[in-house]
Amino acid sequence: MAVIIAGERSGVGKTTVTLTLLSCLSRRGLKVQSFKVGPDYIDPMFHKHVTGRACRNLDPVLTSENYVKECFYRFSNLCEYALIEGVMGLFDGVSTPPLPLSLVKGGVDEEKTPPLPLPLLMGGFDEGKTPPLPLSLLRGGVDEEKTPPLPLPLLRGGVDEEKTPPLPLPLLKGGVDEEKTSPLEITLEKEGVNDFASTAHIARLLNLPVLLVVDCGRLSGSVAAIVHGYRSFDKQVNIAGVILNRVGSDRHLSLLKNSLESLQIPIYGVIKRQENITISDRHLGLVPTAELPQLNELIDKLVNLGEGCFDWESLLPLLLSEEGDKGTRGKEDKVMGGDGETRGQGDKETTRQAENLEISTPSSRSPIKIAVAYDKAFNFYYQDNFDFLQSLGGELVFWSPLEDSELPKDIGGIYFGGGFPEVFAEQLADNSSARDSVKAAICSGIPTIAECGGLMYLCEQIVDMTGKSWEMVGILPTTALMDKRLTLGYRRAMVLQDSLLVDRGKIIYGHEFHRSRLISNSGKPLFETYRIDCDEFTGKEGWVSPQNLHASYIHMHWANCTEIPQRFLERCRVFNRLLTNRNFF
Repeated sequence: MAVIIAGERSGVGKTTVTLTLLSCLSRRGLKVQSFKVGPDYIDPMFHKHVTGRACRNLDPVLTSENYVKECFYRFSNLCEYALIEGVMGLFDGVSTPPLPLSLVKGGVDEEKTPPLPLPLLMGGFDEGKTPPLPLSLLRGGVDEEKTPPLPLPLLRGGVDEEKTPPLPLPLLKGGVDEEKTSPLEITLEKEGVNDFASTAHIARLLNLPVLLVVDCGRLSGSVAAIVHGYRSFDKQVNIAGVILNRVGSDRHLSLLKNSLESLQIPIYGVIKRQENITISDRHLGLVPTAELPQLNELIDKLVNLGEGCFDWESLLPLLLSEEGDKGTRGKEDKVMGGDGETRGQGDKETTRQAENLEISTPSSRSPIKIAVAYDKAFNFYYQDNFDFLQSLGGELVFWSPLEDSELPKDIGGIYFGGGFPEVFAEQLADNSSARDSVKAAICSGIPTIAECGGLMYLCEQIVDMTGKSWEMVGILPTTALMDKRLTLGYRRAMVLQDSLLVDRGKIIYGHEFHRSRLISNSGKPLFETYRIDCDEFTGKEGWVSPQNLHASYIHMHWANCTEIPQRFLERCRVFNRLLTNRNFF
């Protein structure tokens, strides 16, 4: 089945609880697959450190609902146990789900499937001949004086609401009997609440139980009101129980239990205040695992804590994955296989086709080497993106701009993810031979992806939090300046220039998360960006010069635009052929 660890808000201890559970399971020698709701990079690093398996992000904004389901079923079935860590508070999401890429601007092949012309959206193909519907028609008649708009009572159910009451909420949500007539899948719609991409959305989408982590540090009897509110807010979300965190004493616990007794909700764990168990954080969240030399000691403390604070007899059945529930161990599968699989879900056998995984047929051509910057400065990557590259014939060669003196040999492309180059700016600056190697390779035409921290590294300089300036690669004629302002959120981006990865006019969805800004932007920016849930303009950004470069602050998950890894590797192959021919002559 698997279970989701959710919080009543951010900062209640979801990650600590999740890591404690994962550490205890792993220490018992059990295979466990973890997942993280949302676009986060750092929490999955901790999951992987504990389980030894790559954590998978479940994000329907960056990918799709179908991809979330396929990803979960595929990887959870490789292990006995599965656990999902939520994001923020249980119902915190975006207010409007993004349009599928196939609907934005008409489809993948715009020449064959052109976008709907604006006149059609306004009322007619030729506005001169077929004007848009007048407001009067939308409100009730051609001539409002003769045919007035429908009065509000009629819109709600009748002229006399006492005789003809408005439609009940169950009908608006899908039917009188919700078990027989399910509501629309896309998102919860009631009283102005939209929680697309929230933990609750994922719970409904996967039909999984939720354990609610409650920070009890500054409350006692009020805990029942909080839990009752969360449990009753959306009946489609199954809150199976609670985990009480930051409990002060036995007396405090007694007050909490007495308050919750009337709700008859199971308590799956009680964690007392732990002054000696903390995970360091800084300007973008937790400090990554590679920078925590004492991390294993922390994990040992979590194991000791977890063995005594959870009701394992009740928890283990919840944590069993579908494969574990069958009493069999999952067999390793081709990662990202795209032919669809038949899997059991409850009492049904359902076949799920992952439209976004169709690119996964292994390439018959010889592998192409891709240099991937991976060290303390650059480590923000989605494992799925690596899988896409490998399934298409990419051979990932990891190297360190901090430690290595030059790029790996015989590569056809370079991939810089995000990370913390500002924290390690001095060390990056000192490694001039690596910077020179990168600059020479890009100038020679090698296809290069640089996201966020990677973009900063390619600038002329980085000015760190203390105001010190450090020399970087110098491909981009600008400086990355650290700022107190946090730029955070999903983005809908219109492509303004043809680039290494995408064509002009396309729409992509991504995520920004940084505290730096460029002192000057490209004269021909790559993207025009907007918030995902409204039309608020968030700026133009990104670089496509030289032409073999795609550099942007926007992080992308390629499941919703699988042509990107295909296109990148094809450009890498072309570069390799040109380089081979050049060397031959």
